[in-house]
Amino acid sequence: MEPLTHFLTGACISRAGLNRKTALATVTLVLAAEAPDLDVLGYLHGPVYGFAHHRGITHTLVGVPMMGALTILVVWGVYSLWHLRRKPDKRPRWGLLFGFACIGGLSHILLDFTNNYGVRPFSPFYPRWYSWDIVFIIEPVLWVILIAGLVLPALFGLIHAEIGVKNRGPRGQVGAILALAGMLAVWGVRDFEHRHALAAMQARLYDGAVPVRLSAYPYWVNPFKWMGVVETKDFFQTMHVDSLTPDVDPDNEARTYYKPEETPVTLAAKKSYLGRVYLDWAHYPLTETEKLENPPDYMVLFFDLRFMYPERRERPLSSRVLLNCKLQVVGEYMGLRQQPSRHDSSSGDK
Repeated sequence: MEPLTHFLTGACISRAGLNRKTALATVTLVLAAEAPDLDVLGYLHGPVYGFAHHRGITHTLVGVPMMGALTILVVWGVYSLWHLRRKPDKRPRWGLLFGFACIGGLSHILLDFTNNYGVRPFSPFYPRWYSWDIVFIIEPVLWVILIAGLVLPALFGLIHAEIGVKNRGPRGQVGAILALAGMLAVWGVRDFEHRHALAAMQARLYDGAVPVRLSAYPYWVNPFKWMGVVETKDFFQTMHVDSLTPDVDPDNEARTYYKPEETPVTLAAKKSYLGRVYLDWAHYPLTETEKLENPPDYMVLFFDLRFMYPERRERPLSSRVLLNCKLQVVGEYMGLRQQPSRHDSSSGDK
């Protein structure tokens, strides 16, 4: 998920009662809930390196205590500097804060598991990717629920102060608990509709072919609209799915991608570092091979159909491997910028 959802979730977990256990609980949980995304620093070493290590060790069960310790180190450093000249009224319970930081890290992994990019929580021992595929990476409905759970109790507190109601202690626990329950409710609805979409897709043929594998991926806000991906023996199809009806391809905008022939060029590209990383991560990978006019002689494009929504014409999260005439890798790139000139192509998109 994007950072805002992680920050808000960490704040709600703290306000649900943990902030009453020790000082600095809220700031610790908010920072720890987003800390695993520090892996974006890997992109400073280059896009390919960053992609290979995105949602890597920082998003694993092994990495949770490490990120928790880093969060505590940052909080302790700021706390120490702040109290250099004055003694604090109440000292934090650092051991308890470390446990809270680990809870924040686990919440991050769980949230990222709900979308279709996925996580590999058992790496490095079992580096398989897992994804629930029920929530879009940006979900405004969750923003509204979490912000309401944090803001409304404060507003009610101001109203109570105006009318003279006695303050009985820290406010916001009930609102935070209701917000977290609302998040669970959104997941429940999304999961229910996701199963409906998959069942509708399973119950039909595709150009007379039986599906051997299929998936449904979410849109934001609308829990009834999904992007379906179907694999048959010879081709893939992407289409819209309405889980409320339920109906598959209601707007007749299905797109067909025929499986390209395996060649020495594609095999060489798949054995490259980027090719191996990409194929390990992708759910529905396809390749396109282009013969170029000048060296390098070939460009092999990798893309994943789980991000090829029918209304899109670009290929998000794609990658390129360049090879010379001896099929040696001479370049690896993420994205489609600075494409070499095209001479001839054999496309997997028909």
